[in-house]
Amino acid sequence: MWNLARAAWNLRQTRRLSACIPGPCIVHKRGTDILHDPWFNKDTGFPLTERDRLGLRGLLPPRVISFEQQYERFMNSYHSLEHNTRGEPESVVSLAKWRILNRLHDRNETLYYRVLIDNIKDFAPIIYTPTVGLVCQNYGGLFRRPRGMYFSAKDKGEMMSMIYNWPSHQVDMIVVTDGSRILGLGDLGVQGIGIPIGKLDMYVAAAGINPQRILPVMLDVGTNNQKLLGDDLYLGLRQPRLEGDEYLSMVDEFMEAAFTRWPKAVVQFEDFQMKWAFETLQRYRNRFCMFNDDIQGTAGVALAGLLGAVRAQGQSLKDFVKQKIVVVGAGSAGIGVLSMARQAAAKMLGSSENMEANNQFWLLDKDGLITKDRKDLDPAAAPFARGFGPGEVEGLREGATLLEVVKKVKPHVILGLSGVGGIFNEEVLKAMRESDSSRPAIFAMSNPTMNAECTAEDAFKHAGENIIFASGSPFENVTLGNGKIGYANQANNMYLFPGIGLGALLSGARHISDGMLQAAAECLASYITEEDIQKGILFPSISRIRHITTQVGTAVVHAAVAEDLAEGHGDIGLKELAYMSKEEIVEYVSRNMWYPIYSPLVHEK
Repeated sequence: MWNLARAAWNLRQTRRLSACIPGPCIVHKRGTDILHDPWFNKDTGFPLTERDRLGLRGLLPPRVISFEQQYERFMNSYHSLEHNTRGEPESVVSLAKWRILNRLHDRNETLYYRVLIDNIKDFAPIIYTPTVGLVCQNYGGLFRRPRGMYFSAKDKGEMMSMIYNWPSHQVDMIVVTDGSRILGLGDLGVQGIGIPIGKLDMYVAAAGINPQRILPVMLDVGTNNQKLLGDDLYLGLRQPRLEGDEYLSMVDEFMEAAFTRWPKAVVQFEDFQMKWAFETLQRYRNRFCMFNDDIQGTAGVALAGLLGAVRAQGQSLKDFVKQKIVVVGAGSAGIGVLSMARQAAAKMLGSSENMEANNQFWLLDKDGLITKDRKDLDPAAAPFARGFGPGEVEGLREGATLLEVVKKVKPHVILGLSGVGGIFNEEVLKAMRESDSSRPAIFAMSNPTMNAECTAEDAFKHAGENIIFASGSPFENVTLGNGKIGYANQANNMYLFPGIGLGALLSGARHISDGMLQAAAECLASYITEEDIQKGILFPSISRIRHITTQVGTAVVHAAVAEDLAEGHGDIGLKELAYMSKEEIVEYVSRNMWYPIYSPLVHEK
């Protein structure tokens, strides 16, 4: 039986490798309907034979422009925009760049994604972090064309029929938000739809998910943002947010509808406020193939950075259990990072070890250090509250300030997910000079840029030139003395969530386990060479995002098979997956990544 599976696999592999030219795409539209559909529109790139069979002759200028010429024309326009906006405020320039890309997205998705993939390092900050936060804040005024689906509190009982309004017969990846905690900007209500759109653009660019098989979703349960409720341009429900069972029943109805129509889809929850982030993750993770990027994706990227910092400090990865780590921010992201880091430490120590005796984490929120003396201690934060056992530092009380904690603990790492810009101030950074590590790590991971706990420049200036720095939003590298470079690593979820989603999809995983997530984080941590690590480089260049995602996706597929969670995808069954070597899984993953080229279009009534 294994030989038969192997033979079938080899035959399919041969057939796919020989298929260098894309096959025809069947369309059920003609004429202007084609030109108005960004999935199929080629602008002036339609060849004459295609114009005849699709009823386009006379509807376009007579000259046929090649894909490469269209690409060059757009890039010239973009560079012209850059030149003409020099000296303008950064927010004005960013929105102007977003608009020109968005117009291309609205018109011609194939060209848009090719431009995005080829220029991902330059364009990721425009379609994703940090500009996406600015877009969400101004979404009412920027809205031109609907994208994605909106399920509101007024649609209760109708979602099962509504889901069939989406025109794509197959959806592989869904990103959903309720707009309650957009980046570090808070409750933006229905304007938070910009986040799923941006995340799915990264899925297409990084993971090669076919753009006809993605779905951004907004669950509009109202908003408590009074400014939005009074804004004439606000496009969402003008009512307070649903709470309790009313809220959960609406999310339940959406999840049932989505998985009824697309049972093999992967759903990513994004930017839910803390209480609902944890509640929905526990509610659905063993029923559906889903994960929460703020809890699990952020945790994975942070863990990869923490493991990289250990290597950069000249220690073995096993020394991670000796690291003293201060985390500022007890929201879903902060708790998620601590949970995954604790799992990694437990794995290194062995299950028989008492983790309480190795309490290496200090957690702070807006009220300071969280201890077991905290009144109304949040259950999610309780496992990380400091007590009175081994590892406690004399003189640290409930509510101690960040500066007090840093001075007393002398941590190897401070990691910010607070959403409070500048909280790693000059005093805190200077206190890190007394760290028990000769090369302390400072992770300012809050987004967007204005909410970063500190800038790269301030970190190297005040904490010392030998530090390791990472942030959620992009910063420029810092020029240090003697011509050295202080590397500003971007510890962003974009390195992991595309690979997690792709690996879960291609393995046909029933659900996404902690083991699959840990495999993704460990893969990312091992991606950087020892030479780069010693320079202080923790994360690879975003220009390699497709290769990174292929490796992370492979690790996730392998983990899903090992944990008996895989069911296969398409014409690749579980037995074939189980038989593949790592190299064959890499090829399987890369071969299933969509790449934007114009396919021949054939009309069918």
